[in-house]
Amino acid sequence: MFAGIVLLIFLITIICVLVIIFKKVKKSISTIEIILSVIYILSLFLFLFGLIIHSAPFYIAIDPVDLECYSPFSNKHYPTLLLYGILFNISSFLIWQKGRKLPPLTLVLSLIFLCIGSFINFAILFQITGHNTESLDIYKGNDGILFFILAPIVSLLISILLITKIIMEEKTESQNRTYQNSVLNYCNTFLAKKMDETVWALILLFPVFLLITIILTLFGQETDSIIKVFTDTTTWTFSQKSHPPILDHKGHYLCTVAAKGNPKIVKPVRLGKRHGKNIIVNRQLQIANAFEEMIQDFSPKMHHLIRTNYDNYGYNLSKNINTEIGSNITYFVMKPLEWFFLICLYSFCNTPEQKITKQYKV
Repeated sequence: MFAGIVLLIFLITIICVLVIIFKKVKKSISTIEIILSVIYILSLFLFLFGLIIHSAPFYIAIDPVDLECYSPFSNKHYPTLLLYGILFNISSFLIWQKGRKLPPLTLVLSLIFLCIGSFINFAILFQITGHNTESLDIYKGNDGILFFILAPIVSLLISILLITKIIMEEKTESQNRTYQNSVLNYCNTFLAKKMDETVWALILLFPVFLLITIILTLFGQETDSIIKVFTDTTTWTFSQKSHPPILDHKGHYLCTVAAKGNPKIVKPVRLGKRHGKNIIVNRQLQIANAFEEMIQDFSPKMHHLIRTNYDNYGYNLSKNINTEIGSNITYFVMKPLEWFFLICLYSFCNTPEQKITKQYKV
């Protein structure tokens, strides 16, 4: 409940800041423009959050229990997608703010990058709407769509509205405009007299795309990176790669070892199951697992960071504890952490005991 209130306050603050910024950038901005702009910015944050928990390349073995998942885009070919994303957003901003008041060459290039960005957004939309997680065991259905789908949809809507805006504006604005710079004036006169800017954008679309591809190739990308960024992935719509077997999650190493101590000391509650195997369950283990579940619900990224470090060090330590005395000592050493976990559960969970008792149910 508390975390939800904090998140709501943070969200409202971000929205207010964005509204103030948009009004300063464009004084004549309409309410619809503000709403659409805010939704777009928030959708980008959601998209980036989705990439954080869907970041693994196809060749890495992952542990789905830690909410790890495969990226819908190839890490190797990310720069290509990133460049077109930046160009799309710059072009959208320029046309939104200036429209036909832009210099003709800038306007044509902006329209070209809007068109290319629209095609890429269509590809992203198809990529993220198909996510086969059967091979990842713990995931059910397409979890990625919740994070990714809003951004490409809003991007497509924005590009359609901006292109329509340019088409609908009167052509006389560019025909009657003159520039002191002779080159700009020649470009403006030539483009205005011969054809509309939108037509020039369609004609120059492929040459500009080819030029950007050549530039990207010089910086280490491949000529077909715009395709491979979608295909060199696994579990997604256009994926053509297979991933390694998922990792065997070892669980709460130290608490599990501690639960194997003297029953009079560690106070086992019952037997439980974890990944199909029987384990001894005591309250300390239940509390630790409930705390991890709470962290996972509150911040998957934080949970992933904690779990990764714990897996690296906790497992190696637990392998050296093989006696009852060692388990008893571990149980007492873990007591302060158990109390800390319990305080956190009672501070941030509405029904802490229910969360604790449900852990490792057979």
